[in-house]
This record gives sequence, C-alpha cells and structure tokens, in this order.
Amino acid sequence: YAWALPEIEAFKQLDATTNYAPGSILFMGSSSIRLWDSLTEDMAPLPIIQRGYGGAHFRDLIFYVDTLLNQHDLRMVVCFVANDISQNKSDESTKKILNNYDYVVKRIRKKYPTIPILQLSITPTESRWHLWSQIDALNKGLKSYCQSHDNMYFLETTSHFLNEAGQPKSELFRKDKLHLNKEGYALWNRLVKPEIERILAIQN
Repeated sequence: YAWALPEIEAFKQLDATTNYAPGSILFMGSSSIRLWDSLTEDMAPLPIIQRGYGGAHFRDLIFYVDTLLNQHDLRMVVCFVANDISQNKSDESTKKILNNYDYVVKRIRKKYPTIPILQLSITPTESRWHLWSQIDALNKGLKSYCQSHDNMYFLETTSHFLNEAGQPKSELFRKDKLHLNKEGYALWNRLVKPEIERILAIQN
C-alpha cells in the first residue's frame, strides 16, 4: 500500500501542525473525500477533519485508520470507500470486504467506543456501471452491518444519482465518469449534512 504513503505522511504533518476543534467530525476514505474541496464550508458550522486518500480500499484502511484517527477529539466518523470493487485483479469477495470493514470499525471502536459512525453508500458511476450488481450487493452488506451494530448509520444515496432510465447521471461527474464534479458534491452535501445533523440530535 506504498502508493498511499505520501498522503498518509502529509496527514501526520497536518496533525503535528494544526489545532483541530474539540468535537470534530472526521471524514475518512477514498479520493471522493479527498477531492471534496468545499467540505469545510459545506459542513459549517460543524468542525471537520478531512482525511481522504486516493485509491483507498478497506483492506489498506485497516493499516492507516489509526493514523487517520490519531488522538483527535471526535464527535463522529463519516466513512466513504469506493474502490474495493473496480474490476481490478486484487478485487476481493463481498464477504472478505465486509470482514475488512469489520476490522476497520473495530479499530475505530478501540479509540472511540461510542461515537456514531456514518457509512455513506458507494455511489453509482458510469465508469463502474458494469460492476453495479456487485457494488450494490456490497452496499447492502454494509447497510446490514450498520443496522446490526450500535451507533452505526448507513446513508443510502443511490437513487439520487440515477436518472429516470435508471442510469448514473453523467452531469454529476467529472470527465473520468468516476469522481463527482461541483454539482455532484452539492447533491452529496444536501444528503449527507442533514443526516449528520439528525444523528447528532439523537446523540444529544
């Protein structure tokens, strides 16, 4: 997982030089989190720590999650990881991916036994549409996991990213047909922020 090390090292530097507000919300996961340039302003006034790195899978997040969590005073973790099914030779079965996910959650719970964890569903994209049945099965597995564990929440976003023909809305994605554009992030924010606020209200 050496490809991710420069980004992980950069996070260590940020942690060493930045004072983050107590009760921050940690957004972690793959490049969709990293590329969310307006995240801090979108989530305002909620304090945010942004920790996305390119190409993240749950299997490498196992190794990096402790570094991402650091010793931050967190109120919630928001997670989005979208590369475990990408028609790569290293793709694993849904069962194995969910085992990796379970391990990541256990690492979080070791440091933060009771804070809410919000898992965002993997977004349907044109570039991986031919894999959607597998990705959808993984989403269902993640949802089931969240439903059966305390203080875990799953946000289903799929229907919002599909057009009337049931295909991914191309206008929400960059030219690579994989990553969200400005309009895509605006939509994501309209779904994610109210869910965060709803969960925080429950906690209070």
